[in-house]
Amino acid sequence: MQTTRRSFLGVVGAASTAAALSRAARTAAAPNGPRFYVAAVTPCDAKGKFDEALYKDLLPFLKERGADGVVVLGTTGEFPSFSTAERRKVAETALKHRAGLEIIVQVGTSNLPETLELLGHAAQNGADGALCIPPFYFKNPSLEGLTRYYSQVLEATKIPVYLYHIPGTSAVPITHELLHALERYPNLAGIKDSTGNAEGYAAFVKEFPKLNMMSGTDNNLPTALQGGMGAILMGGNLFTKQSAAVFAAHRAGKDISEAMTRLRDASQLLRVPGAGGVPAIKYALGGLGLRESYVRPPYVDLTAEQKAQLKPRVAQLAQLA
Repeated sequence: MQTTRRSFLGVVGAASTAAALSRAARTAAAPNGPRFYVAAVTPCDAKGKFDEALYKDLLPFLKERGADGVVVLGTTGEFPSFSTAERRKVAETALKHRAGLEIIVQVGTSNLPETLELLGHAAQNGADGALCIPPFYFKNPSLEGLTRYYSQVLEATKIPVYLYHIPGTSAVPITHELLHALERYPNLAGIKDSTGNAEGYAAFVKEFPKLNMMSGTDNNLPTALQGGMGAILMGGNLFTKQSAAVFAAHRAGKDISEAMTRLRDASQLLRVPGAGGVPAIKYALGGLGLRESYVRPPYVDLTAEQKAQLKPRVAQLAQLA
């Protein structure tokens, strides 16, 4: 079997003997091929407090429906709305109650000290990897500045680190030049590309075949799987079975077209104007067997009218295989 950095990172990521054994056991039980991660929401109660009990229920819910892993405190997880102390608590909850899931923790902040603090915490508590958004307050930083920033991140840990390419939110793109400047680090694992840009994503996959250039959008799944790459999907919270079926078809050597059609049909079902994104996911999970949870400002929870529009559609989704 050809050795690539993606396979090598499974060894590099072991921060201790115990962590290595735990990670190896999870990997042995996981299916071969590209991994499907859910960009998990962070449940909150009606007062905006982190709902630890619901998070403990969410993880096995996602595992039973076919997810290989979750990303904790990504954009869907509302990471900027939580303090560093709260982020440690959320990560600890996920890592202690992972339900057999691989766990990647998004550790990026707008500054290096807090990023390194959260990265160290994730590694010490057994994270399988880290996702790191660029320092997003400073717009258009130089290549040298970003290289220095990420060099310190990569030097601070042995676990795999993915760079977060979401320039529409961060306004700081992950470029080919930056990845080439950092590829000397063995724990540079790849990226999450949340742009949805098909041409740009295909260029990443072609340029960096030995890294795991994970897609953050459904439309780029065929390109990701063809290149042996994984995915981190927001829709995986609700369309877990349908997303997992795409990966299962690929692993079985089958055409993924039919599974992709079912995934698109399921996601289309919940597209109601003005009632989307994280608030809709948190509401809809309440109709799929979990309790409803709530968002933190600046997000706003769905109105009663919006919930009424979504309710029958969520019931339909619950009936889908």
